[in-house]
Amino acid sequence: MKITKAEFVISAVKPHQFPDDALPEVALAGRSNVGKSSLINRMIERKNLARTSSQPGKTQQLNYYRVNDKLYFVDFPGYGYAKVSKRQREEWGRIAEQFLQTREPLKLLILIVDIRHPPTEDDRLMYHWLKHYRIPVCVVATKADKIPRGKWDKHVKIAKETLEADPRDPFVLFSSETGKGRDELWAIIAEATGLNLE
Repeated sequence: MKITKAEFVISAVKPHQFPDDALPEVALAGRSNVGKSSLINRMIERKNLARTSSQPGKTQQLNYYRVNDKLYFVDFPGYGYAKVSKRQREEWGRIAEQFLQTREPLKLLILIVDIRHPPTEDDRLMYHWLKHYRIPVCVVATKADKIPRGKWDKHVKIAKETLEADPRDPFVLFSSETGKGRDELWAIIAEATGLNLE
């Protein structure tokens, strides 16, 4: 996928702020500090378009990034971070739930987990929630460069078993550092959106 244009569009907190140009949308969800921003930056080959934060829980809105004027990446607030107030977590949950249940242009949700650790209970709940609502999901395990290649298969197996993943759902091993998994993930996005993303 050759990126000719990528831009941050809006941090939305209410449905009326969501773009209305009907471009396909690919949402990204995962725990705080799991590497969502780094993944977006690697996918669109920009260093700092999606702002990475040393403070987990910083993303509090749905951040929209338009890519090649063909689709949006929608970055969700990270979940599962203890220092965020219960009220804030519930508010984010409401926004996310409303978006996922009603958003017509949504074609795929990328659920991001850290390959170094088994998925958390929050990851598992999110995955099963997506399956319940029949939202197409691709699991991406980031930070593949942080463990030896010989242990990849073992860690992937643990992640799939912990999530109780449907074998039909794509699973991508990814590294924002090396670019591993980037082309594979773009191919999955192209299939989900029906776009020619060559």
